[in-house]
Amino acid sequence: MPQFSVNATRLDPYKNFKFRVKWDGRYVAGVSKVGALKRTTEIVEHRNGGDQSTSHKSVGRTKFEAITLERGVTHDIEFERWANKLWNYGAAEGMEMALSLFRKDIMIEVYNEAGQLALRYKVYRCWVSEYQALPDLDANANAVAIQSLKLENEGWERDYDVTEPAEPDFNEPP
Repeated sequence: MPQFSVNATRLDPYKNFKFRVKWDGRYVAGVSKVGALKRTTEIVEHRNGGDQSTSHKSVGRTKFEAITLERGVTHDIEFERWANKLWNYGAAEGMEMALSLFRKDIMIEVYNEAGQLALRYKVYRCWVSEYQALPDLDANANAVAIQSLKLENEGWERDYDVTEPAEPDFNEPP
């Protein structure tokens, strides 16, 4: 089976530098890096007393690793707003956490070189376990200030409604 069914002449896989992140129905500004989507299923080994010296393996729990989002520091407050739902400094006692809204589903979209949506993953019940508002600041450095969110999640899946796009043909007219 070819790797690409609609664009049979395409040989290269999708690049990892064209993507967007969306939550609350809006794209999040300036995300420059998204950590890998990774899941691990534990192995449960067991052995019956009458068996030879071998064990049987069965499927255990599946764990989904946290995802880190990074972007340059700007005046956009979406990262901070979400992080503050878990801890709002200065709030009245018993009001430190917004229990109803601290979890969100997010979408990670990957685009082809022509800017067409190629893949989408839905990540479920994310919440901020770590927020970095500012990096180490250094007057002698020549770098962009990066902020980050570490998102715990309860699973993800590929959105199969997003199918391979027909890539545009930019042939010159005769």
